[in-house]
Amino acid sequence: MVNSKMIGNKIAEARKRVNVSQAQLAAQLFISPQAVGKWERGESIPDILTIIRLAEILGVDLNYFSGDANSAMSEIPSSGPAVIQSDDLPAGKQKGKNSWDMSRGNWVDADFSSLKNLNEKFSSSNMQRCKFIGSDMSGLLLKANNVAACDFSGSDLSGSRIHMSSLSDNIFKNCSLKEAEIKESNISGCDFSGADLTAATMKFGDLEKCNMADSVLNHTRFHSMHLVDMIFSGTLEDCFFENCAFTRVTFENATLLNTFFKGNRKLKRISFTNCKADRMTYEFLKQGKADLTGITVVVTS
Repeated sequence: MVNSKMIGNKIAEARKRVNVSQAQLAAQLFISPQAVGKWERGESIPDILTIIRLAEILGVDLNYFSGDANSAMSEIPSSGPAVIQSDDLPAGKQKGKNSWDMSRGNWVDADFSSLKNLNEKFSSSNMQRCKFIGSDMSGLLLKANNVAACDFSGSDLSGSRIHMSSLSDNIFKNCSLKEAEIKESNISGCDFSGADLTAATMKFGDLEKCNMADSVLNHTRFHSMHLVDMIFSGTLEDCFFENCAFTRVTFENATLLNTFFKGNRKLKRISFTNCKADRMTYEFLKQGKADLTGITVVVTS
């Protein structure tokens, strides 16, 4: 017989150990915080697929939820400040292309600034107030993470894959996100000012209250995203908004060139202020019944 109270206690213990709130855990599972609360009180239990996902996020093996005392819980680092310098890396890992996995960690107040070749995994980790300023993180895999209040300013995240994660209040100022893929993630309160998002893709998630001032949007694709309280400015060229929903989204002092709006919902909720658009972009917006007030059609060569 399944002991829902025991499983609930296990979930609560593991969650607290990695310093993740019920709301943060719920965001990574795309469920409500109330559902997590019910699990921890023993009022309900997650299904087997969710149990597998919980094990990944909390850094435990499946035996942990069956009450095995020899579970992988002991492998989770305790919270606390950490500062890692290049001299602290394992022998043979300081030069050339590293091949190491930093997944299932509890990284709080860690300083990875200026480190190179952080190009492997930080999956299923809790990362809070960490610094990655000027770091080489190209090709990085971030999967099932809670990333909050971290500073990636000036870092190279080109070709990175950020999947099934919660990103809140992070700084991506002036960093490279060329050809990055952010998928099935909730992104809120992040600063992308001056970031290069050329050929980047954001899909199947939420983008809310993020600063996109002076960011480079070229061949950037937004697919099945819910955009909330967003302001876009500057030039958007060869960009795609497909199957997206918009709530309080503004294009201000923006130039839209070859930017496609297809299959979107609530285009009427987009406002345009002092914007320019080429004929093709204008017609896509018109077809979607957007409010075209504030857009001037420009002729491109």
